[in-house]
Amino acid sequence: MKQPIFCTAGESRALSHAKNLILQWGYNLSPIPSAYVTHLLLPVPSFETIGILKGGQPLAEVLKNLPENITIMGSHLEGLPYRTIDFLKDEYYLTENAVITAHCTLKLLQQHYPDILKGIPVAVIGWGRIAKALAPLLVSMGAYVSVAVRRESQLQSIRQQHCNGVLLTGWNPEQYEIIINTAPAPVLKQEQTQAHALLIDLASQQGIEGDRVLWERGLPNRDAAMSSGTLIAKTALRYALNKEEV
Repeated sequence: MKQPIFCTAGESRALSHAKNLILQWGYNLSPIPSAYVTHLLLPVPSFETIGILKGGQPLAEVLKNLPENITIMGSHLEGLPYRTIDFLKDEYYLTENAVITAHCTLKLLQQHYPDILKGIPVAVIGWGRIAKALAPLLVSMGAYVSVAVRRESQLQSIRQQHCNGVLLTGWNPEQYEIIINTAPAPVLKQEQTQAHALLIDLASQQGIEGDRVLWERGLPNRDAAMSSGTLIAKTALRYALNKEEV
């Protein structure tokens, strides 16, 4: 098999680490876009606004110097007339990124509660990948964890993780000292919570409304750039080499 030749565009701490790893592992990385490049690797998430990569670089300018058969790797790549690989549609990437996000969230909580989480009532909204990774960590720290969801069918699996399962239609947000949202949809207003409650939103689209909400989208790139970059590099090589594992 022909060895891939990568180049990157856009900027993020995680992407910088991914570039270093690709070189360390002995793969080709072109310093500039050229006709020899086979794979263009972008940050994840890739764009600041439509067509503008993280860091302010227009994607169209990068593509001018790349071959038509280039494979573009990143996120939110719909509509591009190239072969694309969207990491946010890759189950392995999403699962591992959720684990990284959960550990970053725990470190964030420990900044606000440096001594102990034991006995503190915490609510997690949603039961997707991030919530499933985060809830057991909170339980292990001694927090009293409730998970609020829309569907009654999710309650059993929540309780199997030693958490209290509640429905969003009937829960009382004022019971919780910490509320962490993982659902990318409007679910809560800060006026419904305790005045001193710590409100953290991890969703790609903010679900808790209010001016004291910590919207922490992109935690892995900010607080775990090495772990996030390693995941980006491994995922890129897995696709480029057509391997299950790297």
